[in-house]
Amino acid sequence: MTTSEAGDRDPGAGGDDYRPDPHRWRALWVTLVAGFMSLLDVTIVAVALPTIQNDLHASPAQVQWVVSGYSLTFALALVTAGRLGDALDRRRIFLLALCGFVVFSAACGAAPDIMLLVVARLAQGLAAGFMAPQNSALIQQLFRGAERGRAFGYFGATVGISSASGPVIGGTILALAGEQQGWRWVFYVNVPIGILAVLLGRRLLPRTRRSGKGHVDVPGVLLLGLGVFAFMYPLVQAEAGGLSRLWWMFPVGVLVLTVFVRRQRRLVARGTQPLLDPRLFTTVRGYAVGAGVGTLYFLGFSGVWLVFALFYQHGLDFSPLRSGLAVTPFALGSAGAAVVSGRLVDRFGRLLTVWGLGGVIVGLGSTALLLRFAPLDIAPWIAAPALLIGGIGSGFVVSPNITMTLRDVPVRMAGAAGGALQTGQRLGAAVGTAALPGLFYLVLGRADDYRVALAIALGAALTTMLTSLALAVFDWRRDRRARAPHRKCPEEVANNPVHARQN
Repeated sequence: MTTSEAGDRDPGAGGDDYRPDPHRWRALWVTLVAGFMSLLDVTIVAVALPTIQNDLHASPAQVQWVVSGYSLTFALALVTAGRLGDALDRRRIFLLALCGFVVFSAACGAAPDIMLLVVARLAQGLAAGFMAPQNSALIQQLFRGAERGRAFGYFGATVGISSASGPVIGGTILALAGEQQGWRWVFYVNVPIGILAVLLGRRLLPRTRRSGKGHVDVPGVLLLGLGVFAFMYPLVQAEAGGLSRLWWMFPVGVLVLTVFVRRQRRLVARGTQPLLDPRLFTTVRGYAVGAGVGTLYFLGFSGVWLVFALFYQHGLDFSPLRSGLAVTPFALGSAGAAVVSGRLVDRFGRLLTVWGLGGVIVGLGSTALLLRFAPLDIAPWIAAPALLIGGIGSGFVVSPNITMTLRDVPVRMAGAAGGALQTGQRLGAAVGTAALPGLFYLVLGRADDYRVALAIALGAALTTMLTSLALAVFDWRRDRRARAPHRKCPEEVANNPVHARQN
């Protein structure tokens, strides 16, 4: 028996000897709180950037690294962290990463200048990247059947709320703490919550120690890291002209990732555990399609919030708090729907994702039209119901897609699979947050009309969501055909092994 196979048979770790952990639901909430903090920090800082720039006397390019540097190191760590969790001990890696996240959050809040703030944010993103894949892996380890769908429902709600509520929470903190030094509390707020999560995690999280040390493909780690960096770096430098100066890094990234994939296939052929098993994409039902749906969705979804912030704060002179409150209906709808969808995914499967994407497209499309043509004094108010519809749709996208993508992944591969899924989402988010505001400014420079710029940027986001919808419909129809009874000749039906067993 191999090490990984033995690990799958550890009590509570999956396999045939699975026994429900009595603390599994409380353990889930510990991981969700930690996951919420790590994902929230992608968007919460955006509303504080002008204050940070003024207080630390930073240039626009320097202050942009406060957001983009975090996203860069977050994405670089995901797959490696997931594989380490699979090979060693998810609990230990999660707690160490959470401790690092708390320490570096405090360092961000105390940073005396912009350079130390950027360094602390890079380290904070790295800690978040090591923590994130353990969340989905622990769900797969702790839950089975309908309970797993419910758990992923809560996980999906966490992803949706953290992404959409960042501007609201950031604006509220700035309003309460004062704009001069209030940005520091955007980081300090993680410290007490993180310390409590560490203490509870030590008590409640199950150990997943393997029967051996496991194998980690170090050359694969370097190749994957270099490939992801080649794609991410021009995107995080987009505000400073990175796309035009560093375009050559994209083909380099393709070349490096091609070498990485070939290496992983060779390791599988030799019977050695790879960093990221290519069979996830070729033999695990729903994984490849789900990863594609998630990447395309986050490509459009993530950049939308920066565009809304630019429109409300610069176009309509809203305060950061008021700007965040204007998009609160989306966050509320997403939270409620994600919890409900976790209970429905076993019944409806991929169809939930199809419905959800349709709702997001209708909601954001209606919002774009209302903010474009309605009178400006009432447009944000009458757009609220459309944003609520979009949020409900989003809740039926993120959670069911995570469940459908990961439900058939073996527990021994859960960390790497979750890390790869989130890497795709982070890449999509990086493209979206670079491209959509860039398009917004491009249109604004030519038309000098914030409403036109908003409508065109949202239209571009909807294009990627339509592509994601087409992929989800394809997968739903394929599953439907697979479940449909044979309508072939009686001889073929009689020769079917399932039919033979039934008779």
